[in-house]
Amino acid sequence: MYAMSRYIGAIDQGTSSTRFMVFDRSGKIVASAQKEHAQFFSKPGWVEHDAAEIWQRTQQVMSEAMQQSALRAADMAAIGITNQRETTVLWNRKTGKPVANAIVWQDMRVADDVALFSRVRGQDFSRDRTGLPLSTYFSALKIRWMLANIPEIRRQAEAGEVLFGNIDSWLLWNLTGGPDKGLHVTDVTNASRTQLMNLQTLSWDTDLLKAFDVPPQMLPRICSSSEVYGHVAQGALQGVAIAGILGDQQAALVGQTCFERGEAKNTYGTGCFLLMNTGDRPVHSRHGLLTTVAYKFGTQPACYALEGSVAISGALVQWLRDNLGVITSSADIEALAQSVDDNGGVYFVPAFSGLYAPYWNESARGVIAGLTRYANKGHIARAVLEATAFQTRDVVDAMDQDFGIRLTIVRADGGMVKNNLLMQFQSDILDRTVVRPLIQETTALGAAYAAGLAVGFFKDVSELRGHWSAAHTWNPGMEAPRRDHLYQSWKKAVSRSLDWLD
Repeated sequence: MYAMSRYIGAIDQGTSSTRFMVFDRSGKIVASAQKEHAQFFSKPGWVEHDAAEIWQRTQQVMSEAMQQSALRAADMAAIGITNQRETTVLWNRKTGKPVANAIVWQDMRVADDVALFSRVRGQDFSRDRTGLPLSTYFSALKIRWMLANIPEIRRQAEAGEVLFGNIDSWLLWNLTGGPDKGLHVTDVTNASRTQLMNLQTLSWDTDLLKAFDVPPQMLPRICSSSEVYGHVAQGALQGVAIAGILGDQQAALVGQTCFERGEAKNTYGTGCFLLMNTGDRPVHSRHGLLTTVAYKFGTQPACYALEGSVAISGALVQWLRDNLGVITSSADIEALAQSVDDNGGVYFVPAFSGLYAPYWNESARGVIAGLTRYANKGHIARAVLEATAFQTRDVVDAMDQDFGIRLTIVRADGGMVKNNLLMQFQSDILDRTVVRPLIQETTALGAAYAAGLAVGFFKDVSELRGHWSAAHTWNPGMEAPRRDHLYQSWKKAVSRSLDWLD
């Protein structure tokens, strides 16, 4: 039945917007709709979303995309979900309403808890089990904060009346009926970002639940990334199977068809995320990277990845636009950066949320270093772009050390890959080849691939590999002494940003 349908779909729920995309068997986009949602910054370091608004936007984009190409539910083999990871939602099982705004992955409010746990247990106390250091990034401490700070919620959670989920679980629960028999499920990739799932057993870890004081009754059931979880209960896609779930960065890895050990992709979005497929065994990092689940297709063994997570990349361009008014649109930054020959000695360390990989320094804060009277807004713009490339170099160097094999090709995707100046500088500062794929919507495509594999729309991963092709390739052209000088200056700027807060 599924294989007779013509198309496969994906909900791509990101940090700033929600999209629904429909693909044909070759990966070509048939229909697409996108809507932004509000960002709330009510206190310094706090970042929140309204989960109810995200669900509303999800319904709207699904309906719009289907109408756009006059599609019917019968045309769809299945849909997948990909989502911003770590963002934490608690909601009432009976009413279906969130008990508070969702705490976004970038949110810093649990920094004091990170410091406390680090003093008592050590920053890496859960790393052997979860692959993750203590950080404001992950879900566990966010859940703990909500349980401690929202009246009555702990009692309700212990009674099974309040549910937890990252955005994937929240959407799936609503899609399958919400208060009326909605399914409370997550996949292994999202579960691996909570700091509560054991990487070996792929199940919730009892000791960690106790350590973070999280009632097991509120947690979703962990499933694979590619199976039929349920069906859409109502709306334009009523009756369509929901058959794939992947966290956004893992979805991009799948969309880039990095199915072989040692293959890697880097997504340039709000943040920047480099993932390398390490095969069917987790590789534990000694150099500041994360160990995470890459994907698990049905009953096949899970595949794992090393990940370098950078909190601020595209968000820095938005900051230059929205907070300083230096540019009027994000696309303007390339021309402004090209108005100068180099960065003029200016370096921008965007530690707005501390620094993630490989530093994991919660107390770092943003720094612009190397300013002289010579510097102008073109140099600042160039430093903003170069910050993303330098942070990626930090992560790639760590990955080389952890994996033991030098990465030679980086498959690049995300909104910033349209910036040719950035991509050439990225290749130069890495001294490696950077490739942009022909199909650039790799995150949504990865979720569609996972759903399609589950229902037989796609035969196997070799068929998916056949869909991948390069659109543009950048090769390094910078001389080694200049590359070394630029990178050492970057490292000096980073050192000025560390431990800014006492």
